[in-house]
Amino acid sequence: MKKTIALTASALWLVFSSSAFAATSYNRPPADDAQYRQCLRYAAKLYEGGDEASPVKGQTKAQAWCTCMWNETPDDFGGNLVKYSESSKGKATNKLCEKHADWSE
Repeated sequence: MKKTIALTASALWLVFSSSAFAATSYNRPPADDAQYRQCLRYAAKLYEGGDEASPVKGQTKAQAWCTCMWNETPDDFGGNLVKYSESSKGKATNKLCEKHADWSE
């Protein structure tokens, strides 16, 4: 029984640690991705501090946030990432991406 509990705990630790790692290493959107570019433009109009450096090497807070939003929305999502982040459905994703970019109010 103790061995089963230890194995379960180890398996859970691996799952949570690997998902935490994944959140720090998002795929960069293609440079010509219209949805990503729209996110950057829209975020620049609405929010302050997006040009500040993020914890992600080589990315501003807006770039890191939009990259996170781009990666965290479903593949078939075709809408505005900023508007989605402000919706009740996108609230949790927004919170995750704000943390990723170290960009919050």
